[in-house]
Amino acid sequence: MTQLTESGDQRLAKGARARATIARRAAELASIEGLDGISIGMLATDLGISKSGIATLFGTKEALQLAAVATARDVFIERVIAPSLREPRGAGRIRTLIDRWFAHIEDPPFPGGCFRVATLTEYSSKEGPVRDAVVADHDEWLALLAVEIRKAQELGDFAGADPEQLVFELDAVVSAANIARQIGDSARVDAARAIATRLLAT
Repeated sequence: MTQLTESGDQRLAKGARARATIARRAAELASIEGLDGISIGMLATDLGISKSGIATLFGTKEALQLAAVATARDVFIERVIAPSLREPRGAGRIRTLIDRWFAHIEDPPFPGGCFRVATLTEYSSKEGPVRDAVVADHDEWLALLAVEIRKAQELGDFAGADPEQLVFELDAVVSAANIARQIGDSARVDAARAIATRLLAT
């Protein structure tokens, strides 16, 4: 019985690793081709595995797209949010969040740059579960920033600032920096950083 259980656990672990590998590659390709541009067949060819193997793990193209969105979200949390939240509350934490956000843009984990910027543009006028997941990821990130700015205001930082407007402005600036980085315009990336610094001046 124990051997059967261990064997089952090993299969589950192997399946989870395979799923994570495929979802990560789907996110990488989607950052270039768009979420609509990826397919089970594309991933099978790219990774050198069978279409049936991917279909067994994900079932549908939509499930694969949703897994790519979730993977990109996890990567962003790991690279930007989690380390920043270890900083004390206040202006310093906000600046760390924005610095790490820019670092995520300038040294992206995906070949097509910021996954969120790319997929928001692609899905802004579409409907369905994938669009809902992309928008929810974006909205939750901006909501977290607004909450952290309000906490900083309780400590006396950013007095008089409207958190929602400040977050909107920062999002616009960083999104523009991502486009500049993707077309090789480092001067505009530097300009975007300078604008963000001014926005966060307390």
